[in-house]
Amino acid sequence: MYSAEISRANPTMFVFLLDQSASMQDPIGGEERQRKCDVVADALNRLLSELTIKCAKEEGVRDYFSVSVIGYGGSNVGAALAGPLAGRILVPLSEIAASPARLESRTKKVSDGAGGLVEQEVKFPIWVDPVASGGTPMMGALTRAQSVVSGWLNEHPSCFPPVILNLTDGEANDGDPTGPAEALRQLASADGAALLFNLHVSSDNSSPISFPDNDEGLPNQYAKLLFNMSSNLPDHMRSYAQQQGIAVSEGTRGFVFNADITSIVQFLDIGTRASELR
Repeated sequence: MYSAEISRANPTMFVFLLDQSASMQDPIGGEERQRKCDVVADALNRLLSELTIKCAKEEGVRDYFSVSVIGYGGSNVGAALAGPLAGRILVPLSEIAASPARLESRTKKVSDGAGGLVEQEVKFPIWVDPVASGGTPMMGALTRAQSVVSGWLNEHPSCFPPVILNLTDGEANDGDPTGPAEALRQLASADGAALLFNLHVSSDNSSPISFPDNDEGLPNQYAKLLFNMSSNLPDHMRSYAQQQGIAVSEGTRGFVFNADITSIVQFLDIGTRASELR
């Protein structure tokens, strides 16, 4: 299971569920007191950029993946890409690469060739803007994701299973998300069941709990709920997590509680670690 070759003839998909509730305006925990919505949007834009680079060949960006970004906040659950792709619920990666909403100037530190670092200005593509308003209709977002994934599997029955990453900071206020999460995890291709991973961000300064294999150390029922909603990491993702210094077991789940900036980036990297591209 989870070994299907990913190719242009047999692509897979990523679904990002993006909490856009009002509390995402609060600062994230840790030393960097940035808004949660800014940190999560920035990490997601960076990941999309890296995916397009990873899939770029001489003739252009190959469609090994399609991407769905679903925002949920207040009474809204729907497509969250900005710019030319606004309103699109599922987009091939080549179109993602060709149509960012805009390019922003950023600075990054690079080697000066003499053992030091210098700042260099780079163009950073933006596909997703930070949004924070209203409540947390997570149940609605999971239900929408179920529809998108089901449609994909009807057209790609042999694909590497779709990966759904839920990025949230709050408890669902539109009902119990357990049912739609379970229904989502029961969707499957010939290569295995769809993978649902959950990332919780907060304003708490305590250490993240990354990729646990049980819920005993989790501080509250909400954390345990998200843990139990999450899929186990497949072997290749577990091996990669171990290479990153994370203690893993066969019960390790795709879940991080109280994530800081570093663990958000790590979560997205591990959660989108697919099999070899062809």
